[in-house]
Amino acid sequence: MSIKIGILTASDRASAGVYEDISGKAVIDLLRDYLTSEWNSVYRVVPDDQQRLETELKNMIDQAGCCLVITTGGTGPAPRDVTPEATEAVCHKMLPGFGELMRSVSLQYVPTAILSRQTAGIRGKSLIVNLPGKPKSIKECLEAVFPAIPYCIDLIEGPYLECNPDFIKVFRPKR
Repeated sequence: MSIKIGILTASDRASAGVYEDISGKAVIDLLRDYLTSEWNSVYRVVPDDQQRLETELKNMIDQAGCCLVITTGGTGPAPRDVTPEATEAVCHKMLPGFGELMRSVSLQYVPTAILSRQTAGIRGKSLIVNLPGKPKSIKECLEAVFPAIPYCIDLIEGPYLECNPDFIKVFRPKR
């Protein structure tokens, strides 16, 4: 059985068709490089609406069976940026270290990284990780946190993710 990974873009304009969602596609491209395990994406684009985001996160995990959901967009301070709130509302445990690391990495490039509110959390046997909305920032942040993602999924009894060491070095403690 193939591993399922959710990619959820929060964007009023992309969801309305005003422009193409390039951020969600950037996440998919990176995962294709990082993962050697067979996997399928469950890809959605929704408006910046907390209720819609919560519903889609629950659907991706509880119905579709995604072991990992990566969100993009909606992590800033603007009134419509509500992805972290939706993530916290559906998670049983929060993992603030993900956001802390992403902000510290982003601060090497832009001083406005302190405005970003990315986070991560656990729902059942699934991990949700919030990424920013710009493809350059997505790459910088996902490269920083991905080394811990396969082991986190191991710890919450999700599927074993095999990764390509030519693209990303993941960490699993020796047993």
